[in-house]
Formats: sequence, structure tokens, C-alpha cells
Amino acid sequence: MNQNPFEQILETCKFVLENAKHVKIDEKQINKFIAQIKDQTTEHWLSSNPCEILDLKIDELVHFLIILGSINYSFWGEPKWTIETDRGAMDGAFAQIYVLMKLRTQKGHLNFENITFEEFKKAYQGNVEIPFLKKRYETVKQISKIINSKMNGNFYQFIKDIKTDQELLEIITTYFPSFEDKRTYHNKTIYFYKLAQLATSDILQIREQQEKMKTDYSNLVGCADYKIPQVLRELGILIYDQELSNIVDQKQTIEENSIYEIEIRASMIVAINKIKQKTNRKAIEINDLIWSFGQNKNKNWRPYHLTRTTSY
Repeated sequence: MNQNPFEQILETCKFVLENAKHVKIDEKQINKFIAQIKDQTTEHWLSSNPCEILDLKIDELVHFLIILGSINYSFWGEPKWTIETDRGAMDGAFAQIYVLMKLRTQKGHLNFENITFEEFKKAYQGNVEIPFLKKRYETVKQISKIINSKMNGNFYQFIKDIKTDQELLEIITTYFPSFEDKRTYHNKTIYFYKLAQLATSDILQIREQQEKMKTDYSNLVGCADYKIPQVLRELGILIYDQELSNIVDQKQTIEENSIYEIEIRASMIVAINKIKQKTNRKAIEINDLIWSFGQNKNKNWRPYHLTRTTSY
């Protein structure tokens, strides 16, 4: 990347919002939200130590996070992919963590370059087949192959001196093609890098906690997914026009790289950074706080937009 990647994301997302037909931002609702969260904080999602991943040594934990980050997408479905475990039924990202930890235990390591599709498929066996099963398999093998061939088999050692989000994001997006996340809108390339930003955030925050070192993840701009726009819409910050509202509320699939999808994702990024400008919070902290709101199962949320994609 020649340009600062975070500036690139913000500039192109602002371009989308300036030309958006179906989504707009309500500034008054942003101010209400800021007042609402004045005294609220949220813990990083890894703090709950899902499947005891924090018991891994730091080099293996960082290795685990880059593998998880590369395939941490598209869990929705009717019915949703769910697995039975010794902890009860699990779905979504936490079920995937369970699967990867199970594979690590079986193989004795996280080097999955030579894992067979049969081994991988068996580990993911649930009520239905997880979306993009073959793609996840190919990505896990590819990530492992790149780490083995270009990083001497140790991703942690390769990035251990990197302490800033821009440097780490550039490593991730340069070396691992599966983290690509661009769209085209009015003949202009729009950048998101959702998975790369999330992996960057997770790795830097966990290294800060585990190694008692100072890292800088203040430049991250937000992870454009489907849960955060859903919450922002409920808060009245994102407003969809009638056409898009009908599509989302009727749970119609929205195509990847469609105008609808790009406008939703870009508006979400711009909204988070508007909140950032009016507070002293990091964009990724605002991102995580809004995401945590969306985990409230007691809320009667309107649906999130449905796009089958490997980007989120």
C-alpha cells in the first residue's frame, strides 16, 4: 500500500456516503448515542478466554489469531451452522474457535499446510454444512503454507517487533491474499479490510495484555460487517430508504459488491468515525462496543443484511 491504508478506507467510504442513494446518517442520533455511552466501557472479546485460547503461549496464540482471522466470516443461515460440544451447542465464531482448537489438539500444532479436506470437514461437522467450507479449508492451508515458506514457520517471530496497526495491517494484507477486501462503486475502488483490521486489533490488544507491552491500534477505523450496521440502524444512526429497508427486513440476499452492500458497509465506517471525532475513544473501541450491543439476545432486532461473502 502506498497510501496510508486507514486514510484510504476513510476517504473511499466518505465518497460512497456522499453519493449514496439508499443509506444516510442521522447526526442527531449520533449525539444521542454519545450521551448514552458516556460511562460505558467494553472488554475486548478475547477477555472471556473462549475455549481457553488465552492458555496458549503468546507465539501460538498470535499464530492462532491470524488463522482464525482469515476465516472468521459468513456464519448466518437458516438453520445456522451449529456444533455439539462438551460445552453444549455452539455456533458462529465461537464454534469455529472450538473447531480450530480441537484440530490443534488432534495434530499437536497449528501448522495446517498438510491437513486433508476430510480431517477439516469432520471437525466442522454440525447440523448443516458451514458456508464456504471448502474455501475455509483452502485458506487455512494457504495461510499455513505462506507462514512456512516466507516466515520460517513462525508468524509471531516474523511480526514480534511490530507494535503499530498500520505496520501490522500492511504485513497481513501484503502476505496473505485471502484478507483482500475491496469493492467497486461508481467506477472507484472502495477499501474495507474488515478481517485484516480485526486480526490487527486482536493481535495488538492481546500482545499488549499478555506481554505488558505498549501497542498502537488507534488508527483502525472499524470492521464493516453485518451486525454493527444492524445495531446502528436500530439506534437510528443509519437510515435505509424504503427500497433497502424492504430488502433487508424481508431477509432477501444482497449481492456482494452491490450498491446496497457497499453503501451499508461504507456508511457504518463513516458513522463510527464521526462518533470517534466527537469523543476521546478509539474507533475500534466504538466498533467493539456497538458489536457488543448486538450480542443482546433479548433485543427484538430487525434483521441484518444478508450477503454471502468471505469478507465478513
